[in-house]
Amino acid sequence: MPVPEALLPLTQDPGFWTGQISDTDDLPPLLRVSFPVVDGYALVLEIELPSGERTLGLRRPASSEPVQLGWAPATGPFPASLHWWELESFARVIALDDPLLPHPGLVVALLSPFAPATADDDLATIAAVREAAYRSLRREVPAAVACGPEQAPLPLFTDDRWWPAPPALSPQVLDEAAVAALSAPAWATLQVRAGSRFPHEDLFDLVRRSGARLRRLPEQEWYAQTRPLARRIVDAADLSLVPALLGALTEAGCDHPTVLDALSEPLAPLEACWMVETLAGAEPGTLLRHHV
Repeated sequence: MPVPEALLPLTQDPGFWTGQISDTDDLPPLLRVSFPVVDGYALVLEIELPSGERTLGLRRPASSEPVQLGWAPATGPFPASLHWWELESFARVIALDDPLLPHPGLVVALLSPFAPATADDDLATIAAVREAAYRSLRREVPAAVACGPEQAPLPLFTDDRWWPAPPALSPQVLDEAAVAALSAPAWATLQVRAGSRFPHEDLFDLVRRSGARLRRLPEQEWYAQTRPLARRIVDAADLSLVPALLGALTEAGCDHPTVLDALSEPLAPLEACWMVETLAGAEPGTLLRHHV
């Protein structure tokens, strides 16, 4: 997994996502998160602590250091380093190659501020994918400690107010208000792509390779056998057929954890949608728009 262990506690801190990091004493002054995409390309996010300043870079094949795509303070404004459709394409490819990074999930949560919406984007779809990404953030919750009297109390003292249970830690990192605020797609304000130092050719090459990677998948091995069923789900916009698709893939010998997890119960509609679209060879968002 490319996410450093030092970052994991931060991602479980609500303040990390709202720009109010509480405790960085035990963390290195610079965190670097590298997300390999395809053919030696990687998206690299650097986070300076305790300020929370973030730099997004693109590492090219046979290169050790990334070229900068954009920089932002902890709370923004974030530059329009990526188009939304570019980020989602990259996130899908990353998820296919790393089962520990499902989509939408941590990749979208960390990088979507660098992919603000434009007038050509479907705002409802972006908001839904971002919301799913932030809701996917989970933390381990310790087992509840037994509380209450050691023996049965007198009837007068059996009420819960006499034996209040300790507050339970929620597995959801962000509360509903924070999820709603973060999910709303920001509009592009800082334009960095027009600069002469922006790596246009490299980013274009990565977009091309990512698209090719997604287009090749439904033509390979067992995916080709199940592509008609995936296409049927897309055309009908009916996720009730997903269990049948999962069964057909399993019977055909598919053992890809990302593919199987995305289609397994309990079904996360947005996670299932992108996988079905990919297996069907459909345009990203074709099925998703019916379920947001």
